[in-house]
Amino acid sequence: MASQEDAAAEPLHTGSSLTSIRSSILQHQFENGRTYHSFSAGKYAYPNDEREAERLDMQHYIFLLTLRGEIALSPKASGAKRVLDIGTGTGAWAIDYADAHPEAEVIGVDLSPIQPAWVPPNLQFEIDDVEQDWTWTKSFDYIFSRAMAGSFTDPGAVVEKAFHALEPGGVLEMQDFICRYWCDDGTLTAESPISKLSDACFEAAENMGRPLDLAPTYKGLLEKAGFVDVVEKRFKWPLNPWPKDPYYKELGKWTLAMMDGGLEGLSLALLTRGLGWSPEKALMAVAEARPLMKDRNIHAYLPIFVVYGRKPE
Repeated sequence: MASQEDAAAEPLHTGSSLTSIRSSILQHQFENGRTYHSFSAGKYAYPNDEREAERLDMQHYIFLLTLRGEIALSPKASGAKRVLDIGTGTGAWAIDYADAHPEAEVIGVDLSPIQPAWVPPNLQFEIDDVEQDWTWTKSFDYIFSRAMAGSFTDPGAVVEKAFHALEPGGVLEMQDFICRYWCDDGTLTAESPISKLSDACFEAAENMGRPLDLAPTYKGLLEKAGFVDVVEKRFKWPLNPWPKDPYYKELGKWTLAMMDGGLEGLSLALLTRGLGWSPEKALMAVAEARPLMKDRNIHAYLPIFVVYGRKPE
């Protein structure tokens, strides 16, 4: 039986429209003790190692909690025939969708080959760069993306590519968050190490041409591309278990666990690449912010956006 590494090294698809995984891609790029994608190297500022995979899987679970057990909110959350998951990461969403809808053909695409080898038979993973020309020859009726803030220099162009790749009546759904904590009662101040770290990451991402605060613009981008019946829904991820409401307290518990373990990976490359900080300075900023994230007197939250629209018939 072939090993997982052998399976990953084989082409995931045939034809000139897609890219086969080469051994150089599997080797990844090493930087400051973490690994990053080598295909289209440097575009995505977050790691692809085991620690980051654990954070991504936890993030998937938090989205499930947020949406009350649903993996999507658009009309194509069920009933789609051909599905594309942009930036699939560990493939958790694509696997769940393929498992729940064995009649659908599901494709997950990412810059990193970190997906499992054993997946539902109606799912395949491909390594490709969606900022480049899309050359899939068959239309989709559902395109999904999640947590792609900081991934694109021109998100509007990606939305337009999705519009043209959908068949009439097809749906694009985008789930994302702003990677900066909001606070409604002043308990998170601008001088807090949490705010200073967020501000630095935002500045770094801007310098790199891949801003982190795009989620509020998605609705307008879909409408500009030609989508109709565009819907925007907003949710919150508390900083920690500070809320009294049991639902939000649970969300806060999981958000804290995800950010406590993932803060280094979410910050390190941004700060060293985008601001020219030394790794030591970046890690110090993370170390100063991390303990305060557990402070239940700070009533902060991450704003979550779910936006979807339909291509006209």
